[in-house]
Amino acid sequence: MSISETEINEKKHKARAKAAAWAVHSFTTSGIVLGFLGLIAVFEGKQELAFIFMGLALLVDGVDGTLARLAKVSQVTPQVDGASLDNVVDMFNYSVLPALMIYWFEMVPEDFSIPAAAAIMAVSCYTFADTSMKTSDYYFKGFAAFWNVLVLYFFLLETSQFTNLIVIGVCCILTFAPIKLIHPLRVKAWRPITIPMTVLWGATSFRLIHERFQPNEAGTISNLIFWLWIASSFYFFGISVIRTISKQTQ
Repeated sequence: MSISETEINEKKHKARAKAAAWAVHSFTTSGIVLGFLGLIAVFEGKQELAFIFMGLALLVDGVDGTLARLAKVSQVTPQVDGASLDNVVDMFNYSVLPALMIYWFEMVPEDFSIPAAAAIMAVSCYTFADTSMKTSDYYFKGFAAFWNVLVLYFFLLETSQFTNLIVIGVCCILTFAPIKLIHPLRVKAWRPITIPMTVLWGATSFRLIHERFQPNEAGTISNLIFWLWIASSFYFFGISVIRTISKQTQ
C-alpha cells in the first residue's frame, strides 16, 4: 500500500515541528550551562566573566518563552513540561548564582553574608512555587527573584555593603507584596518602546561591565553610556510603579 504525498508531507511537518520544539528546549537548557560557567567564574574570582555569563543567561531567558510559544512546544512535546524546565534554570540563574556572588564577592557585611544569601534562596523558593507569579496582564507579581539584576546594580553602582544589605532585606519583603514588574516581551502596552529600551539596557549593561575591567580614556562616551543605562532603568522602574498603582489591565 503506497503512502500518499499528503501523508508524507504531514510526517515531514510533524518531524520539523518536533525538531523545532526540541531545539527550543535545548536553548532553554543552555541557560543553566551559562549559569554554571558563571559559577566557575565566581569561584575563580573572575567578576567580569561571571557577570557576562549571567547576562547571557538572562538573554536566553528573555527570548526562550517567545520561541516556545512560536514552536508550540506544549503541544508538540507534551512529555516535557517547559514551564518546569524554565523554573529550574531560572532558580539557578536568578537566585543561586547571584546569592553566591553576594557571598563570594563580599557585597554585604561579613557577618551578614551567609544570612543574606540564605534569605535570597529561601524567598526564591516561594517565588518559583507561586502559581500566580505572573498576573493576567503578564506582569510579574512581587519582586519575582530578580536577584541577578539586583546584583548587577550593586556591582555597577558600587553601593556600600550596608546599603546592599538593606536593599536585599527590602526586596525579600517585596517578594510577598502585590507589586507589578514589567515583562519586557509579553506586556502589550508600550511594547514598541519597551523592546528597544530592553535592548538599550542590555547593551549598556554589557559595555559598563566591560569598562569596569578595561578602563579607557573616552570618559565622555562612558558617561553617556552610564546615563543611557540609568535612563533605561528608570523607564522600567517607572512603568512598574505606574502599573502597580493603576487598576487598569493591559
